[in-house]
Amino acid sequence: MEEGVGALAERLMKAGYDELPAREQRVLRRILRRSHISRDVAADWEGRLTLGERVADRVAAFGGSWPFIFLFGAFILGWVVLNVRLLARPPDPYPFILLNLVLSMVAALQAPVIMMSQNRQAAKDRLTMAHDYEVNLKAELEIMALHEKMDALRTELLQEAFADLSARLAGLEARLAPASAGGAEGAAPREGGEAAGPGGAR
Repeated sequence: MEEGVGALAERLMKAGYDELPAREQRVLRRILRRSHISRDVAADWEGRLTLGERVADRVAAFGGSWPFIFLFGAFILGWVVLNVRLLARPPDPYPFILLNLVLSMVAALQAPVIMMSQNRQAAKDRLTMAHDYEVNLKAELEIMALHEKMDALRTELLQEAFADLSARLAGLEARLAPASAGGAEGAAPREGGEAAGPGGAR
């Protein structure tokens, strides 16, 4: 297999097998084994997530949605109305220091969670791009190999056609050769007779 994949690398990649990166070596091995390389990257990625990472993704997804904005806006508005209009002795009167503390704590906790989710999404995007590169490279190399096979087949067919044409021409020449020789022999006595005819008349 090593010799086959080495020859394949030299023929398609114009480089030695050991000189290629690991993912390109993997693509060449898949081509040699005639096995597929595409897979469901999202499913593989979801299967490797821990419980904390799943929770972080859910929190980040909810924190960056319109329902969260509406609910949080309603909470802030309700807090303000409750402490200004409805309660005789509000726990958090204007300027709402407790509310500011709560908002600061929510932002302090939410920001790292969102950043963790974004980092995982960036890693997932890099994995997806690497997978797309391998799939595209395999498709390109398969097409190049197919072109080579088509060129070799066309060359073989042309050689067979030329060989058949040469054989036909040789056969025609062999058939025409006796006729040409007989015609030349018949023409020679006729010319001699024509030459003797005038002499006899004299």
